[in-house]
Amino acid sequence: RNNARATEGLVKAVRTAGIANFVLISTDKAVNPSSVMGRTKLAAEKAVLEAGYTAVRFGNVLGSSGSVVPKWERQIANGGPVTITDRRMTRYFMTVQEAVGLVLVASTMERGRIYTLDMGKPVSLVALAEEMIRRAGWRPYKDIAITFTGIRPGEKLAEELGLGTAKPTGHAKIYMS
Repeated sequence: RNNARATEGLVKAVRTAGIANFVLISTDKAVNPSSVMGRTKLAAEKAVLEAGYTAVRFGNVLGSSGSVVPKWERQIANGGPVTITDRRMTRYFMTVQEAVGLVLVASTMERGRIYTLDMGKPVSLVALAEEMIRRAGWRPYKDIAITFTGIRPGEKLAEELGLGTAKPTGHAKIYMS
């Protein structure tokens, strides 16, 4: 409801108020959606595009409320274990500053488009967890265990940004779908 219907309501309110520019923060989950989150974000993107506004897609933001990093920090502080769904899991990450800066740039570009942020190379979640454990002064698997909980329905092993079909925009880290 929040992603699809609330976005439709926001678009209507923005148009009624005469606001010229509205930017939806979307997610890589909207690319080939395999979950309710992905499908509703895709629906939200369509509502925004139909109204002539902009959507910006990207993956994980380090330290955000949806990021796995704060969860792992708590798990490490509590002596573990650190939980990962699957040992093959990879994710894209960027900092809050990078995400905000690129969204602001994308908001100045042509409206009625989906922009995707180039987040670099995907990161192995196992490698990230091991590094976080080491930086906390512990030894992975010896002092702090890493356990694998199993992939959840609709969860992808690797995120898709959809950059393969996207077109360059003139900014090295922003692509247009």
